[in-house]
Amino acid sequence: MRNTLCLILFSLTFSACGLTPWVEPFERGRLADPIMSFSRDPISETYMRHVFEVREAARGAVAGAGGGCGCN
Repeated sequence: MRNTLCLILFSLTFSACGLTPWVEPFERGRLADPIMSFSRDPISETYMRHVFEVREAARGAVAGAGGGCGCN
């Protein structure tokens, strides 16, 4: 039973690696439309992300440059 379950999980995991992307290259322009963004104000979002990165310098996992000490 356990071997069968492992085999099923293994096959499902590796079968997903061969999938082609659902979004075709000619459809990606629609996804880049500003209406598809999560934030309503991208400038404000960028500023707030910067403030958060400066305050939470130990985190640093948001791909920001520099640390909280003010050095870049």
